[in-house]
Amino acid sequence: FVDICFTSTTIPKMLWNIQTQSQVITYAGCLTQMYFFLNFGAWDDFLLTVMAYDRFVAICHPLHYTVIMNPRFCGLLVLVSWVISVLNSLLHSLMVLRLSFRTKVEIPHFFCELNQVVGQACSDTFLNDMVMNSVIMLLLGAPLAGILYSYSKIVSSIHRISSAQGKYKAFSTSASHLSVVSLFFCTSLGVYLSSAAPQSSHSSAVASVMYTVVTP
Repeated sequence: FVDICFTSTTIPKMLWNIQTQSQVITYAGCLTQMYFFLNFGAWDDFLLTVMAYDRFVAICHPLHYTVIMNPRFCGLLVLVSWVISVLNSLLHSLMVLRLSFRTKVEIPHFFCELNQVVGQACSDTFLNDMVMNSVIMLLLGAPLAGILYSYSKIVSSIHRISSAQGKYKAFSTSASHLSVVSLFFCTSLGVYLSSAAPQSSHSSAVASVMYTVVTP
């Protein structure tokens, strides 16, 4: 559901632009797109972390799995992830509202990505850049650290399995998730951490396609 919503914030508008040969988006439309993109993007980020924890419990504590990952705890994890995502997107959207823009702004991207929009502002963006970089480091860095810790424990547990078939079964359950995590975090971190450095809009757009379209 989150993946469908995540891609739906950008891809339909992009396809419409290609079909009509018009690349116009209103100010309200841009803010709306940015809000929902940040919301579902952060939610996807947290759910990937929750999935890593789920695999950690399944492989490292298989006998306690049904007790630890009970429906109530799973629901709580999803709810907390959603609340943090909503607060994050609301914060950035309100921060953008305080900025001044020209009447006509050309965004060198296929959707209203936060750092691209902030970069087009006429007013001072120091506070926006500081909040954006701090929150991104927190919301991407902390989940990534949790995922790496979970997989370090998973790898350690797999090494202790004696049979080759058991090792393969344990690894195969995590391989697809690990590949998506690698692609999602590497490209999204690359886009936002390099926002302060000079880079071509083409490379930024290509990296954005990887985590907005390919990973879902």
